[in-house]
Amino acid sequence: MSLESSSQAAPTPALPERGGRSDTAASVLPGIGLCAAITAVAMAAQALEERVAGHPYIEALVLAILVGIAVRTAWTPPARFRTGIAFSAKQLLEVAVVLLGASLSLGAILASGPALLAGIVGTVVLGIAASVAICRVLGLPARMAILVACGNAICGNSAIAAVAPVIGAEPKDIAAAIAFTAVLGVLMVLGLPLFVPLAGMTDNQYGVLAGLTVYAVPQVLAATVPVSLLSTQVGTLVKLVRVLMLGPVVVAFSLIAPRLPQAAGAPGAQARPGLTKLVPWFIVGFLALATLRSLGLVPDAAVKPLTQLAGVLTVLSMAALGLGVDVRVLARVGGRVTLAVIASLAVLIVLSLTLIRVLGIG
Repeated sequence: MSLESSSQAAPTPALPERGGRSDTAASVLPGIGLCAAITAVAMAAQALEERVAGHPYIEALVLAILVGIAVRTAWTPPARFRTGIAFSAKQLLEVAVVLLGASLSLGAILASGPALLAGIVGTVVLGIAASVAICRVLGLPARMAILVACGNAICGNSAIAAVAPVIGAEPKDIAAAIAFTAVLGVLMVLGLPLFVPLAGMTDNQYGVLAGLTVYAVPQVLAATVPVSLLSTQVGTLVKLVRVLMLGPVVVAFSLIAPRLPQAAGAPGAQARPGLTKLVPWFIVGFLALATLRSLGLVPDAAVKPLTQLAGVLTVLSMAALGLGVDVRVLARVGGRVTLAVIASLAVLIVLSLTLIRVLGIG
C-alpha cells in the first residue's frame, strides 16, 4: 500500500511550487515519458509473442519491470527524470487501483465470509510475531525487527513509514528495511505466479495467496493480472483487508514503544500518524467505485475500458518500479538482514498456504 505504495518505490520527491501547474507538469513529463517508452517496448514485445506463439509467455507487465531494472542497472536516470518516475510508480499506480474497483462487486466481500476475514487477521498477527522472533534470533535490534516484521506482514514500506516514527526507529534501519521491500517486492511479483503451475493452484487460491503475501496493493495487481481477472479481484480484496490491519498494529506498537530499549542516537517515539496516513485515498476510492458498481451506477459498458486503462497504467507503473530498483542494494545491507527478511517472507507464504488449506478454499 503506498500507503503502500504502494509500490515500493522511493518516496515521491517534492514537486516545484514556483510557476504553478505548468512547472509541476514539466517536472513529471520526462520521467513519465521514459516510463511510457519502456511500456511501449513491453507491450510491443507481448504483441509479438501473441503473433508468433499465440500466447504471451511473459506478460507486458512483467517485461516492463525487467526492462526497467535492466535500464536502471546500465544507466542511472538523471535528476530531471526522477520526479516523473516516482509519480508513475506511486500516483499513477494508485489511480489504477481505484479504477479496478469498477470491476469488483462488494458482494464479493460479503461472500468471502467471516472465516477468511478472521484468517487474514490471524495471518498478519502470526506473521508479525514470527518475523520479530526470527529477526531477534539473528541478532537484529528490536526496532529493526519490528520494521521488518510490519513491512513483511502488512504492506511494505508504507507500514515501515507508519510504524517507524511511533517506535523511534533509526534512519539507517528504516532505509535498510525499505530497500529490501523494494527489491523483494519485485521478486515476489515475478516469482509468485509460478505457484499456479507448480502447486496446481486455482485462480481463487492464487488470489488469496497473492493478497496475503505481496507487499503492496499495486504489486498485487502486478502479480495477479497475468493469471486472471478473478485472481486480481480476490487478491485485491484480501490485500485491502490486510492493509486495514495497519491501524490497529500502529496503535499496538505505540503502546509497546516505551518499553523498547533506546538505541544511542535514535529519535524518540512520536505520536501516532493520522487517519489519512493509515487509510490512503486510493483504498477509499477503490471501495467507493466498487460500491457504485454494486449499486448499478457504473454502467456495464464502462467497466471494460476502465479495466483496460487500469491495465495500461499498471504496466507503466511497473516500468517505473523497475527503474527504481537497484539490484546491488542487497550487497550493501548485510547478511543477517537479508536472511531475516527472506526467512520472514517464507514463513508468511507457509502461513498463507496453510490458511488456504485449512479453510478449504477452492
